[in-house]
Amino acid sequence: MIQRQKSTKKPILTPEKTVDEARETESHLRPQNFDDYIGQDEIKKNLGIFIRAAKKRDEPLEHILLHGPPGLGKTTLANIIAHEMGVNIRVTSGPALEKQGDVASIITNLRERDILFIDEIHRLKPVVEEVLYTAMEDFGLDLIIGKGPSARSMRLKLPKFTLIGATTKMSMISSPLRDRFGALFRLDFYELAHIQAIVERSAKILKCEIEPKAAKRIATSSRQTPRIANRLLRRVRDFAEVQNRSIIDEQIVEETMKALQIDQLGLDKIDREILNLIVQKFQGGPVGLNTIAAATSEEEETVENIYEPFLLKLGFLERTPKGRVVTFKGRSHIGF
Repeated sequence: MIQRQKSTKKPILTPEKTVDEARETESHLRPQNFDDYIGQDEIKKNLGIFIRAAKKRDEPLEHILLHGPPGLGKTTLANIIAHEMGVNIRVTSGPALEKQGDVASIITNLRERDILFIDEIHRLKPVVEEVLYTAMEDFGLDLIIGKGPSARSMRLKLPKFTLIGATTKMSMISSPLRDRFGALFRLDFYELAHIQAIVERSAKILKCEIEPKAAKRIATSSRQTPRIANRLLRRVRDFAEVQNRSIIDEQIVEETMKALQIDQLGLDKIDREILNLIVQKFQGGPVGLNTIAAATSEEEETVENIYEPFLLKLGFLERTPKGRVVTFKGRSHIGF
């Protein structure tokens, strides 16, 4: 029996980080300090106070938990915090820490006040999470040496470090772990003006001239997410280069969005297909997630984590106990 393999290709409007972005482009587009970081003003203000206070006391920063939808700048904030504190940062992820020894090897190599950043911290295994409790609270690591009757416990002293966790699913983090963070910050979707400013800043870094109206047009289709805005900017730049355009104007942006089938609200072909499916085949709903996934040939997780959140935010879709329902606003957008 042949099993169908999961597609590794991600839609252009996914807020999830692609491999290329993780390795290359994101690194040089990413702000290095709070002055260059656009948006999330309240979080920046509070973090600035906490950092100045910690430096004044000559202490490590308290553990920080950053949560919110993907693509909003949690990793960027972690790197900026390390830069502002003047310390090193070690980056890893929940799925990469498979056993207690993985945590021990990373933390024991940290220096005083260094930062350990764990992305997708909600995906930590329970056995790994338990090790973090004492590491975060007492800066110690309890290890079991040997097996059976001869086994003995030993506590290893750790440097006073700061753990910064990032998650897109706050509800999946256990209470004992969540309670050990001294500060919790939720990143919200960005305002249009902030996204436009991010596009204009990224265009300068990419050395491409862009008109304000063109930057605003990209911003309106970016789902209020910086990562998507930067991705769309790079695609527009590709179209402009092929057509030998020296300046990115509104026309080339419109041509690019039309080619990518992305409308002015940031909806793509699959978004509209989901809305049309529910309205035309199921009289507006309710429809179960598995039915939507099967009808659109997408995986349930993809529909739930990539397409559905933005449709819910726009007010085009509603979740009910019986399934998903398209709202009047959603019907109007697709012409029903």
